[in-house]
Amino acid sequence: MIELRDLRKTYTPKGSATVRALDGVSLRIERGELLAIVGASGSGKSTLLNVLGLLDLPTSGGVLYDGRDVTGLSPREQARLRNEKIGFVFQAFHLLPRSTARENVELPLLYSERRSIDSLAERALEIVGLADRAGHRPSELSGGQQQRVAIARALVNEPDLVLADEPTGNLDSRTAGEILELFAKLNAAGRTIVVVTHDAGVAKACGRTVRIEDGRIASDGRA
Repeated sequence: MIELRDLRKTYTPKGSATVRALDGVSLRIERGELLAIVGASGSGKSTLLNVLGLLDLPTSGGVLYDGRDVTGLSPREQARLRNEKIGFVFQAFHLLPRSTARENVELPLLYSERRSIDSLAERALEIVGLADRAGHRPSELSGGQQQRVAIARALVNEPDLVLADEPTGNLDSRTAGEILELFAKLNAAGRTIVVVTHDAGVAKACGRTVRIEDGRIASDGRA
């Protein structure tokens, strides 16, 4: 599904030495995988996720989706690809506080080219077990429920790929376990999911773990 070819991402802060956030990363992600990317702070794992999600471009190297190199697409084409093919889940939820769960889930649909969006938000909330909370605002939901709303928002456009950046970082262990169970169910239904985490327990719950150190792949193993 995805192939990364010799990815390099460098930064040169003013007055400082060049930082190699990614230093020759090559990786294949098959359709239907549940993959964890792990590493210490500053290892390059979040940069890798941003490149996977077309939120950032590599300095050099290729990013192929279904055999198509997408690094040369225009910003508008990249935005369309993100909207149609990729769903994002973040540690901080990023829900609009004055909007209901349904309205938050509907946000990606505002930029969709679908002819009909009727009932898609309700269907996504049903998948994450929150159909009965559609009219609630974030302040009326627990942390775990807010993350489920964020996952529903990521799913509403029925993307091929879900990218999750520390999705359990703000949750207690019991609630984190519930979110991991939800990811497992989504993966069993055919979703490709990539999770960035520093939590060994989260990584263990995934079928494959890629460890990043100093911008390079240090290990790549399957459970």
